[in-house]
Amino acid sequence: MSDHEGHAADVGATHGAAEDITIDEALVRDLLRDQHPDLADLRPRYAATGWDHQLWRIGDGLVVRLPCREEAVWHVRNEQRWLPGLAPRFALPVPSPLRTGEPSRRFPRPWTVTTWVPGEPADREPLAPGTENPKILAAFLGALHTGPAPHDAPANPGRGVPLAALPVDFEKLCADVDARGARAAALRALWDDALAAPAWQDAPRWLHADLHPANIVVRDGALVGVIDFGDLCAGDPATDLCAAWLLLPDGEATAFFDAYAVADDATVRRARGWAVLRAAGLIGIGRAGDRGLPGGKPTWGPAGRAALERVLAFG
Repeated sequence: MSDHEGHAADVGATHGAAEDITIDEALVRDLLRDQHPDLADLRPRYAATGWDHQLWRIGDGLVVRLPCREEAVWHVRNEQRWLPGLAPRFALPVPSPLRTGEPSRRFPRPWTVTTWVPGEPADREPLAPGTENPKILAAFLGALHTGPAPHDAPANPGRGVPLAALPVDFEKLCADVDARGARAAALRALWDDALAAPAWQDAPRWLHADLHPANIVVRDGALVGVIDFGDLCAGDPATDLCAAWLLLPDGEATAFFDAYAVADDATVRRARGWAVLRAAGLIGIGRAGDRGLPGGKPTWGPAGRAALERVLAFG
C-alpha cells in the first residue's frame, strides 16, 4: 500500500472488489466543508489511488487520504493513534496526520488530512546507487527501532512475528516466483537458515512493517521520505530490515547494516527470510497488474524480482 503508488487511470476508481462509494472531488469538498470548514476553500486535486486509499491534494502541502475499502479502516485509525507521536523521531519527512475525519452519512469511514511528501515512489523511480541512501535508511530505521514499543502498541499476526508462525507454503512460493532446480534449492536453503536463526529475545520494537518500494519517496535518486504507516506494529525488527534488499541497489545491503550497526547475525538471517516473503508478494502483485486484475501493480513485479536477486546474492 502506498500514498503515492501508481496513479489510477480513472479518477474515482476504487481498489479491489466493487464498492458502493464513489470518491470524487464533490465528496472531498463536502467532507471538508462539514468537518474542517477552514480547509473547504482549498480545491481538491486528485493525486493517486493506492492499494487501500485514494488521495486528493489540497493546497500546496496537504492531502486528504480516504480509505477506498472497508479493510483499510484499521490502517487509518492506527496511523491517527500512533504516528503523530512517532513522527518527531525521524529526520525524513513522513505524512503526519494533522486532521481527522469521522465517519458520516456522506462517507461512512474515518479519513485523514496529512502532510504531503513530494517525490516519486521507488517502484517508479528507484534509489540511485553510490549515494548516502544506505545511511539514510539505516538512520530512519534506527530511530524507529530505538527502545521498546509501548505495552499497548498494536500487534500484527503477519508482521514482526517469528517466521515459523507464518502459514507459508514454500513450494508454492517457489512456483510463484518461477524458481526451479538450483534456484529453488538456493531459496530453500536461505529460508531454512532464516527459520533456524535464533528468535528475537528483546522487547518488541516499533515497526513500519510495510517497507517496500511503493512506500518510500524518491527525488533525484535520493530517499527523501517514508509513507504509509498503516501497518505500524510492534515486534521483531527483522521485519523492517528486509528493506536492505527490497529498497537499496545491488550490493548496498552491507553498507546499510554497517550503518544500522545493532543487527546481530541472527537478525540479519531472519531479515533475509522476510525479504524472500516480501519479494514474492511484490512479484505476485506485479503479475496481477500485468494481467489487468484488480489490485495489481505492474511496477511491483520488477521491483520484487530485483529484490529476490539481491537477497540471494547477499553474503
